[in-house]
Amino acid sequence: MRVDVVTIFPEFFGPLDVSLLGKARERGLVDLRVHDLRERTDDVHRSVDDAPFGGGPGMVMKPEPWYAALQAVVDGGGPAPRPRVVVPTPSGRLLTQALVEELAAEPWLAIACGRYEGIDRRVVDAWADDEVSLGDYVLAGGEVAALVLVEAVTRLLPGVVGNAESVADDSHTTGLLEGPVYTRPASYDGRDVPAVLLSGDHGAIARWRRDEALRRTATLRPDLLMRARLDARDLAALAGLDLPFPLPPPAVAD
Repeated sequence: MRVDVVTIFPEFFGPLDVSLLGKARERGLVDLRVHDLRERTDDVHRSVDDAPFGGGPGMVMKPEPWYAALQAVVDGGGPAPRPRVVVPTPSGRLLTQALVEELAAEPWLAIACGRYEGIDRRVVDAWADDEVSLGDYVLAGGEVAALVLVEAVTRLLPGVVGNAESVADDSHTTGLLEGPVYTRPASYDGRDVPAVLLSGDHGAIARWRRDEALRRTATLRPDLLMRARLDARDLAALAGLDLPFPLPPPAVAD
């Protein structure tokens, strides 16, 4: 996968050289390029913003450098199809694991990091394929969201994470939150690992993990249960919990 990030703070993306993503870049699994928007300005001050039409607080990012920067990204791709352009913004579509999986299937992404009051709408209308929000809050700019996007997407690429099964079992991937995990020692600080995990009974362990995921989801994110495919054993594990809504009948056979 190729990922191009356009920003006025290229130094913000130093963390992408470390950990799994840094290794993936070294191995050629991810082609990540960071571009300085100010290099596409044509004035001595390298200005990328101006006052908003109609008045109001703050500044708006100008269209000219953005058009030039995104066109340069496209031109640098040779005969490849145009990238899928993503603009992080608090007014965008909520970033979910389903959207991350959708983006991970793309061969080429370009992320436009806005600042101030945002990017001139003409840029978004002309170039953006997606406007994406991390949640119902506001950041100072799109760089943090871009870091989240890049890490969430690239860790799904083949070979980036050593054990592919660990990705398949992540929270939200199955529609539920992941249950608790334990490692050695079996007893520590007066707290013991659940006996079932030491039993060697793989069927019982799988059921325990599913039940714990269900209970954890019911406690922390009960809204997810409304979209989950539950069988009769799942519903039995949830019986007696104080949920804010009635559970539907089993969606799949037990």
